[in-house]
Parts: sequence; C-alpha cells; structure tokens
Amino acid sequence: MFETARFEAERRLIGSVVVAIGLSAFAAMIILIAPGVLEDIDIDALLEAYPPALVEAMQLDVIATIEGFVALELYWFGLLIVLGIYVAYSAAGTIAGDIEDGTMDTLLAAPVSRRRVLGEKFLAVLVPIVVVNVALLVVVYAGTRLVDEPIAAADLVAVHAFSIPYLLLWAAFGTLVSVFASRRVVAEGVAAGTVVATFLAETVADGADLDWIGAVSPTRYYDPVTILTASEYDYAGGAVLLVAAAVFVLTASVQFVRRDI
Repeated sequence: MFETARFEAERRLIGSVVVAIGLSAFAAMIILIAPGVLEDIDIDALLEAYPPALVEAMQLDVIATIEGFVALELYWFGLLIVLGIYVAYSAAGTIAGDIEDGTMDTLLAAPVSRRRVLGEKFLAVLVPIVVVNVALLVVVYAGTRLVDEPIAAADLVAVHAFSIPYLLLWAAFGTLVSVFASRRVVAEGVAAGTVVATFLAETVADGADLDWIGAVSPTRYYDPVTILTASEYDYAGGAVLLVAAAVFVLTASVQFVRRDI
C-alpha cells in the first residue's frame, strides 16, 4: 500500500532538503544580523518615513523587536511566499506532468483507482512541508538563543504548526490546477502566480482598507507576525484553510476521475 506516495515522497526529498538548506541559511543570516540592526533602528523615524498605509500593510510597527524582525524578514517572506510558491508549483506538476509525459498511462494500468493515485500524490507534498518546517524551527530556536535574543518556544512551534494548513491549501490548489491544465508548464505557472497574486491582494487590501479583497487570500488566515509578536493563534483561520484544502482535493479527485487522459 501507498507505493505511489512513497515513490513520490522519495522524488521530492532532495528538492525539499535543498529548499530547507536555503531557507535555513537565510534564517541564520537574519538572526545573526538582527541584534545589530535592532540596536540601530529608530522605530519612530522609520514609521514617519513611510506612508501610514504601507506601514499598516507591511506591519512595520513591530520590526523593532526580535520577534517582529524575524517574522517580517523570514516568515513573511520565506514561508508565505517562497515555500508557498514551491509547494503549489510542486503539486501542480504532479498529475499534469505525468499525463504529458505518458507516465500516467503506465501507472493507471495497475489495479489502482484514480482517486487513490491523486490522494497519494497529494500526500507526498507533505515531505517539503515537514522537512522545511522542522529545519527552520530548529535553526530559529537555536539561533535566537545563540545571539541571546530568545523567542518563546511556544510561539515558534505555533508559527510552524499553523503554517501547515496554509501550505496544505497551496498543495491542494496546485493539485486542483494540475488536473484541469492541459500542460505541466501551464499548471505550474498558474499555481505559482496565484500564490503571488493572493499575497499582493492581501497586502493591498490591508493598506487600502479593502477587506473584501483580502478575504480571498490564504494569507488572511495565517499571520506569522501576529503569532510571534502577540502570541495570538487564529484557530478559526487554520480551520478555514483546512476546509478549503479539502474542497480543492475533492474537486480535483472528481475532475481527475472524469478526465480523458
């Protein structure tokens, strides 16, 4: 059982490790420079230098603390955008890629249902989600203590735990796009582009007081800055992301069963 999931997981392992190393190195750099930068920051002058709408959209008012600095420089960029794009892009290439290169015909020749194939391919996307989260958690926890600027362990665990529904949502969306797209490159482009588009939509909505626009963005329901700076955990937001991910996967399953390959 789960032969497809194991095979796909092994294929994703090297890429996941590479991404984990890259983001961990970036995290280490951010943590090492943080004490010096925080000493030099004049938060009042910084806030006065930017328009209020930009300050609100980018949450710059919290950057003077180690929690805010790491959240904005690492998690806001690394998890929300970089890892979100990687997960969506990776998932988008699964079904569409196998159909395009003919691998799917061989796979479905075995006594296995299409729903199971899709489900196991989706499960394999957990590899980069787990590998990168664990690596970043270890690096940030150890690094902030090394520079004598420790971040609360509970908040660190929470920021990574709540990232899982967010990333599962993008994995599910990538899978959904993959079963509708005619070509792999199209699926990957749509998935990655949507991550960036929704992130920008939420940023613009926050700065322009247009809440209805940001409501469609997954970043509305996962805010690493608030978790690290205010120790506030959005359980309802996590539930919304999980439900949306389930809907995407179920819709993808229905379409994959119907699709002529």
